[in-house]
Amino acid sequence: MNRRQLLEAGAVVLGTVWLSDYLTRKTDIIMATSNKKFEINKTEEEWRSILTPEQFRVLRKHGTERAGTSPLDKIYADGTYLCTGCNQPLFTSDTKFNSGTGWPSFFQPIDGAIETSVDKSLFMTRVEVHCSRCGGHLGHVFGDGPAPTGQRYCINGVSLQFIPA
Repeated sequence: MNRRQLLEAGAVVLGTVWLSDYLTRKTDIIMATSNKKFEINKTEEEWRSILTPEQFRVLRKHGTERAGTSPLDKIYADGTYLCTGCNQPLFTSDTKFNSGTGWPSFFQPIDGAIETSVDKSLFMTRVEVHCSRCGGHLGHVFGDGPAPTGQRYCINGVSLQFIPA
């Protein structure tokens, strides 16, 4: 290995360590804030006991499910979409649309059902969507949705449960 390859490998290792540390601290800060800000507060153990591992990863650790894996993406029946963490109604079926992204998408939440925060992970700035009651991470909102709002709430299916009308 020549000197240049050694320096490049060292830079990659240092960058990876820094990014891992940054993302870990960011998640801890968000979760600490969430426990102070939202009505429903549970310990990590309590959340793990009521959520599946995938639900916990998305709702409590701000993960993202793989696109196209949620059966809720293709449901268009009348009903209400609730937060998986606390059963709060979040979206109604009349605001759901097919965005083609592979995640359930809505153009408007139920009034007061969500909170937002700035998400600067993955080297970009996005608006993160949380349940206003438990602080669970739902997904992100983008400004490329349909009328009348022009918003696209791109929501992880594991963050939702569908209750037919």
